[in-house]
Amino acid sequence: METVGLNVYYGGFHAVHDVDLGFERNEITALIGPSGCGKSTVLRCLNRMNDLIPAARVKGQVKYHGQDVYAASVDPIEVRRRIGMVFQKPNPFPKSIYDNVAYGPRVIGMKVPDMDDHVEQCLRRAALWDEVKDKLKESGYSLSGGQQQRLCIARAIATQPDVILMDEPCSALDPIATGAIEDLMIQLREEYTIIIVTHNMQQAARVSDRTAFFTARPDETTGNRTGLLVEYGLTSQIFENPSDQRTEDYISGRFG
Repeated sequence: METVGLNVYYGGFHAVHDVDLGFERNEITALIGPSGCGKSTVLRCLNRMNDLIPAARVKGQVKYHGQDVYAASVDPIEVRRRIGMVFQKPNPFPKSIYDNVAYGPRVIGMKVPDMDDHVEQCLRRAALWDEVKDKLKESGYSLSGGQQQRLCIARAIATQPDVILMDEPCSALDPIATGAIEDLMIQLREEYTIIIVTHNMQQAARVSDRTAFFTARPDETTGNRTGLLVEYGLTSQIFENPSDQRTEDYISGRFG
């Protein structure tokens, strides 16, 4: 995937300015930066989640296998099937554990030879099967916060996406649950491309292959703060030898 000249507006507010990014297959990319710098906005653009916000307007391109996902001929539902999303707070459906995972394939009419086997495989990939295999008919709400988030990951991969977007997936979790999600991300990288927004510098350093640092600057016309991509590269380089002083200041805690 890549973004080319990506700009995002909410009404008259220029939220993200000219972002060019490339995401590598089977890698984890972390988007970091202070609050209000546009990183979650960029993430939501990648599978057209911003379409659901009436005031949002996107300029530029988001390319998936070379195809602009914002082209008029592209179905946003199909985009979201191929590019799944896991949100900040666990949000299981008010359904059974089984039906949470089976819901997506059923809704899109995906041909699944054996739904029971498909649900089991998704729960196994989400490292949750052993904990729930004897209570699949129970509500997803019956699980702990960390288990609910893993259920949401199982639900996201049930439609067989190529890319998984994660918007601060551990911010509502305790350290043990956070560690489980991080371990899971590293395992899932073998099958999926993962793009994660996080405020946790240590988490970005632990799990990601590449890191993009965003900041916010005053818009030249309105004075409102607009999101700006400052630096993008291998995580080791960003954290150990950043090329921009703003990145160094953020990583070291001098601002943000």
